[in-house]
Amino acid sequence: MAKVAKRLQKIREGIDPTKLIALSDAVSAVKERAVAKFDETIEISMNLGVDPRHADQMVRGVVNLPNGTGRDVRVAVFARGAKADEAKAAGADIVGAEDLLEIVQGGKIDFDRCIATPDMMPLVGRLGKVLGPRGMMPNPKVGTVTMDVAGAVKASKGGAVEFRVEKAGIVHAGIGKASFDAKALEENIKAFADAVVKAKPAGAKGNYVKRVALSSTMGPGVRVEPSTVLA
Repeated sequence: MAKVAKRLQKIREGIDPTKLIALSDAVSAVKERAVAKFDETIEISMNLGVDPRHADQMVRGVVNLPNGTGRDVRVAVFARGAKADEAKAAGADIVGAEDLLEIVQGGKIDFDRCIATPDMMPLVGRLGKVLGPRGMMPNPKVGTVTMDVAGAVKASKGGAVEFRVEKAGIVHAGIGKASFDAKALEENIKAFADAVVKAKPAGAKGNYVKRVALSSTMGPGVRVEPSTVLA
């Protein structure tokens, strides 16, 4: 424990949790402190001026990050016949119908993203209690209920990131890896923030983006001046 505490103390050196810094400086600070023995994920957290308990203040969407996520995303597709073949050809990891339903109901969820053709939704709807809490339920608003299963699979594999505001008004996502160069991370961050701004709901009043922070998997949070992210 002492070693862990010492390591945390060291990587927090030079970080003022109350100070807002420009995006480029924040990216540098987070990258410098991503010293784990694996390639840490760089994450963004945005505090929004919304109350998602109200339907007209829900924030949800999907964004294709220009430089990908650096993560190997496993994709499951609910489809039959020709659409199942299309999904497999596009690189889907798991494709099925009733058989896939049984696998998921049995507690085996060996995938990160779930896509379905519209005709499969009555079947997939039975998995709401399993997939819903994990944020994996297919939804037409984020392109995961579609007839273009090939396009959806390729987007998921290529860097599509879903976002959904949580109860406290926070949206967060992984937007790259510590091994990415600073420019690639900044481009991904701005693309993500832009998508969140464009998803601003009609019911949002006052200051929409209240706080922005960056961190790595094992590193401390760094507060970012929102104007440098939204520029």
